[in-house]
Amino acid sequence: MDYKQELITTIHDFGCDLEALEQRLIQLSEESPTAIIIPALYQELERPALKQIRDHLTTCSFVKTIVVCLYAETLEQYINTVNFFEPLPQKVRILWENGPRVMAVLEDLRDRGLDLVDHFGKGIAVWLGLGVASLEAEAIALHDADIITYNRSYPLKLLYPLLEKEFGLAFNKAYYARIGGNPPTFNGRVVRLFVAPVLRALSDLFGERNYLHYLNSFRYPLSGEFALTRDLALTTRIPATWGLEIGLLAEVYRNVAHKRIAQIDLGVFDHKHQKLGNHSQEGLQKMCRDILRSLLRTLTETEQVIITSDHIRALRVKFRREAQDLTRQYYVDARFNGLIYDRHPEEVTIEVFEQVIAQAGKEYENDPAGDQIPDWTRALAVMSDLRERLLTCCLEDVAEHTGQVLIHPQVDPNFKRSA
Repeated sequence: MDYKQELITTIHDFGCDLEALEQRLIQLSEESPTAIIIPALYQELERPALKQIRDHLTTCSFVKTIVVCLYAETLEQYINTVNFFEPLPQKVRILWENGPRVMAVLEDLRDRGLDLVDHFGKGIAVWLGLGVASLEAEAIALHDADIITYNRSYPLKLLYPLLEKEFGLAFNKAYYARIGGNPPTFNGRVVRLFVAPVLRALSDLFGERNYLHYLNSFRYPLSGEFALTRDLALTTRIPATWGLEIGLLAEVYRNVAHKRIAQIDLGVFDHKHQKLGNHSQEGLQKMCRDILRSLLRTLTETEQVIITSDHIRALRVKFRREAQDLTRQYYVDARFNGLIYDRHPEEVTIEVFEQVIAQAGKEYENDPAGDQIPDWTRALAVMSDLRERLLTCCLEDVAEHTGQVLIHPQVDPNFKRSA
């Protein structure tokens, strides 16, 4: 049995009583409301995963608000999205992030000195969603829109540990086994073939730094499924690149005591897979590039490590050896479990990722600052009613474009909101 604990709290699933936990969470959520954020491109509505997610959420009475951060090209796509989520019994906020109303608010914010207009992608979607959700919830979970294996235990496991006050947790991140396909095989190439060997190689280069020890405590550091308290949501900077998950862990590292951080087992998990890409600006290569830049920047910020071109060259050599050693271990694990495992494409992927290290290192040397969206406390200092204005955008968009009656036109006046 796996009892192992890390620097952070690891919450295993030893056959937990989900029904009992759900009843407890329903009780807790009456006094401490919960929300879920789903960043989504419109194209996700055309795939089966999001329909399954929506159908499972209809049974989650412990979730009080659902914020869908939508990127849609046309009004027709926006209306289709509203109709798609209409069966949900919860309060649903469709935040049309690139719609005219939201863009007008962001342009007003820019005119006051904080420019977020040019940010597009998951980072700004998450940031906007946290702002709206924090108006109505004390615990906020976030997950992607492309999860194939989704079931109601996912939001339950993410949210419950935050609301059980005696646990004292502020951040809860998912971990899981990325296995899928027919016949089944290992997925999660970036974690297995890039992040894991890079962290080992960085530890070899710079020693057991606290930040690297912290990252190595997460069993799946790139999981896009996590939950956090409202206070943490408002004081956390959000990376604007594809290094969002690693960058977010860096922010949690800065802002939260280790004893208030947890990870929880979601079991076997699968979602849509990215292509490797033809160069460092595409697919998984771009993701790896942004991840490494985030790692190097945070090492310098938190551990006072000076990164040189010599370090990058050494990192490439050590990375290749660590990654190759891991493929041998993955092979044994896969064969024992009857999974398909072809070491040749794994080795080819490692070679591609090694080239990304060189490119990312050069880019970091030229621009070490990176691109992050300021935390909400700074935004509220510029525009104190920004969250309320974004919520109004949600309500006015749905009223104007669909004619739906607003069952929940106002935030619950009894809910105590932080500034």
